[in-house]
Amino acid sequence: MRVLFIIQGEGRGHFTQALSLKSMLERNGHQVVDVLVGKSKARQLPDFFVKKINAPVNSFESPNFLPTAKNKQMNITGSILYNLFKLPVYLKSMCFISKKIKETDADLVINFYELLAGLTYGFFCPETPYICIAHQYLFLHPEFKFPEENRPELRLLLFFTKLTSLRASRLLALSFRPMPSLPDKKLVVVPPLLRKEVLQMDASQGDYLHGYMVNSGFSEEIILWHEKHPELPLHFFWDKKNVEKETKVDEYLSFHTLDDMLFLQYMSGCKGYATTAGFESVCEAMYFGKPVLMIPTHIEQACNAYDASLSSAGVIANEFDLDKLLNFLPQHKPNSAFHLWALQSESMFMREICLEDYYNEYYPAIFSFLR
Repeated sequence: MRVLFIIQGEGRGHFTQALSLKSMLERNGHQVVDVLVGKSKARQLPDFFVKKINAPVNSFESPNFLPTAKNKQMNITGSILYNLFKLPVYLKSMCFISKKIKETDADLVINFYELLAGLTYGFFCPETPYICIAHQYLFLHPEFKFPEENRPELRLLLFFTKLTSLRASRLLALSFRPMPSLPDKKLVVVPPLLRKEVLQMDASQGDYLHGYMVNSGFSEEIILWHEKHPELPLHFFWDKKNVEKETKVDEYLSFHTLDDMLFLQYMSGCKGYATTAGFESVCEAMYFGKPVLMIPTHIEQACNAYDASLSSAGVIANEFDLDKLLNFLPQHKPNSAFHLWALQSESMFMREICLEDYYNEYYPAIFSFLR
């Protein structure tokens, strides 16, 4: 089967999910023929993804959230106005996506939460079937518990999530724990897409804290905290452009650009992890049994953080207050059930992607002939 990936280029999680799924597909005899990445001028493709995906990669301009002036929280109002102004550009991107689906002759399209993929299927109606993969599709599950957050923003998030999956054949909702699937809503609950490097790596207990921030403005908070606690080693990763691979503040504090293996090495050996509450890295921390401090920057990450806290991942804060993480360490108990759930990933994904009845829906004549 020839598969085309379409990936939302915000943060690190969708890239690592795509790498993991590509490996699974290839182990089971399938081929990823092309990768389309929605990105903005504020973001750049991580080097680790370009080097490891081993497939043609094409980018297109896609809607994104604008940060506030201090590059920490998301500017919702500004983002909406900015993206409305860019509608002609996004229409061009949708034409590009539609053209690529035809040119690659893909048997299946897999969308990693890219808005323009959903809109392309909604308006251009490509014949190639597609499925959607993301933790955000769990927000559409009636049993999902939301935090007490801004209700208008939550409604906007749910609307956005539905737009990313217009006309999708099924939604694979990544989850921290098993939940009932909903065939009538074409929603299937599946484990996280952890890469084989995570599954093969052993955890150890180091003396440092590890972290990741989508918005580099949070580095100021880390530096201020470090000045009060200069004796504790800190290794943080950020998504900052035009900087060295390692920005060394001093002997005990370093900021690193995204490098997947270096990130995992620090993750596996840390004594605690602080993050802006992206789904994927929280899953990696849980698999290694590491306590997590989660600092959401917008409503989507607030939902991620609250959901993760229900699975005993860690604690939630409004800023990078690492004292809160250190105080949580003695209380933390690794979630062994998550470990077992994550190990079911490949079998469940291959079953859902390659189900015969999935193809029956699109190719009834072929299966009728074969029988």
